[in-house]
Amino acid sequence: MNEVVLYDYWRSSASYRVRIALNLLRVDYKTVPVNLLDGAHKAPDYLALNPQGLVPTLVIDGRILTQSLAIIEYLAELRPESGLLPADIANRQRVRALAYAVAMDIHPICNMHVVAHLMTVTEKADAREEWMRHFIAAGLGKVEAMIGECAGEFSFGDRPTMADLCLIPQVYNARRWGVEMTDFKRIVEIDAKCAGLPAFQAAHPDRVKP
Repeated sequence: MNEVVLYDYWRSSASYRVRIALNLLRVDYKTVPVNLLDGAHKAPDYLALNPQGLVPTLVIDGRILTQSLAIIEYLAELRPESGLLPADIANRQRVRALAYAVAMDIHPICNMHVVAHLMTVTEKADAREEWMRHFIAAGLGKVEAMIGECAGEFSFGDRPTMADLCLIPQVYNARRWGVEMTDFKRIVEIDAKCAGLPAFQAAHPDRVKP
């Protein structure tokens, strides 16, 4: 069997999502750290693997996979019994909507290269923190409302789905940047539920930091 290799940055939300998925599916994998702060993602060898110069990149089944949600959907389709995506087409759409609300609406505008550019166009000392808190809080407020329409212990139903794989790394970022979480009751409950699961514990940035 081909070795599974995850090119990973410990604090990357996108990498965190894929680590959780691999752990839930009990896929053994080797980690290759890609230090974004040192510019390792811009090295020619890495760009040959991932032309976008982003993390994660997953090498599995002899294939090179990029983009965290595309990777998770690949894994979900390989292992439909995992429940990462529900069997019912309407429920799958709901889970995707919750996942995309984080991964496509909150995450991109709070990404490292976006905030790095922000700091080149302002002299305001706390601009980075203010930016992060504003967009993360606004986005989580919308996700909280979306989750409130769904029953179950997790974002959708009573087992983790792709929605939770996106939500939990974003909650980590929210706490890192000092976002007030009081109004996000369901999100906080789901985060606590996930924190008790070994797959989420093992994927936490504090556990994988080089």
